[in-house]
Amino acid sequence: MKLHELSDNPGATKKRKRVGRGPGSGTGKMGGRGIKGQKSRSGVAINGYEGGQMPLYQRLPKRGFNKPNRKSYAVVNLGLIQKFVDAKKLDATKPIDGAALVASGLVRRELDGIRVLAKGDITSKLDLHVTGASKSAVEAVEKAGGSVTVTVKAEAAAE
Repeated sequence: MKLHELSDNPGATKKRKRVGRGPGSGTGKMGGRGIKGQKSRSGVAINGYEGGQMPLYQRLPKRGFNKPNRKSYAVVNLGLIQKFVDAKKLDATKPIDGAALVASGLVRRELDGIRVLAKGDITSKLDLHVTGASKSAVEAVEKAGGSVTVTVKAEAAAE
């Protein structure tokens, strides 16, 4: 088989509809947009508009509640911390806090605090100072000989 012998399966490709290319094309002059009005102009997309009928998003019941002041934590897994310690990006001998995690590049920013989860294995003896940690993460760190100190972030303490 040669390159010029390659072709798509029949029906796999469709010719582009060229709108506004004369009366013989079937979509000339107004280009299938009708006469005048907002929808005949360019740059108009009326999302969710159903011609005056009550739109679907308004017909459906609203449920739930979005807490306006809810906290969002930067999540770190133990496996990643171990990987960064092995790569010498984190110093296991010093206490590891939010600033150290940000400096190493493991966390982009602290947000409302850092929460440690137990995904992955930990072998280094670590001293973690974080805003939150799951029970299994605390157990895993203590099993490896380290300790986890859960501290409250300064801004949260002021409230």
